[in-house]
Amino acid sequence: MRVIILGIDPGLANTGWGVIESAGSSRCCVAYGCITTSAEEPLPERLACVHREVQAVIARYRPAACAVESVYFGANAKSAFATGQARGVALLALADAGLELGEYSPVQIKSTVVGTGTADKSQVAYMVRVLLALPHDPAPDHAADALAAAICHAHQCGGSGARARMAAAVAAAETGR
Repeated sequence: MRVIILGIDPGLANTGWGVIESAGSSRCCVAYGCITTSAEEPLPERLACVHREVQAVIARYRPAACAVESVYFGANAKSAFATGQARGVALLALADAGLELGEYSPVQIKSTVVGTGTADKSQVAYMVRVLLALPHDPAPDHAADALAAAICHAHQCGGSGARARMAAAVAAAETGR
């Protein structure tokens, strides 16, 4: 069964997106890109742009599932907060479309795609190129990270989302929902 998966690497300045097709253990790249907003624009306009563009990607490629990189709360809280806001409007677009969602940490994505959670951006881009048989590393790195998130979701869920749905059902049962 072929499944279209959208990966998102959220950010206020740059939100990477990548669409793959997964069939069993086979993966191929459908499209990728980056949504860019200017720091000179007011915050609400930047967030609206991210939301609108994610909706446009969903409408064009009609994914069955989506993988989103979780926010890394490192030393820069201001950057993490801005990323969280962009991530929130992307999640809203996904919810509006009724898409299945997989959320993965940067370490999970790197471990799945490269084999180590400490891989750098060039290693991720290289492995995305190899795994998707692309003629060159995807650029910018935000798009490569988004494709990596989609690959991670395909690997974790076998492309169908069955594991994610099972995990959600188990979690709901454990919390009494």
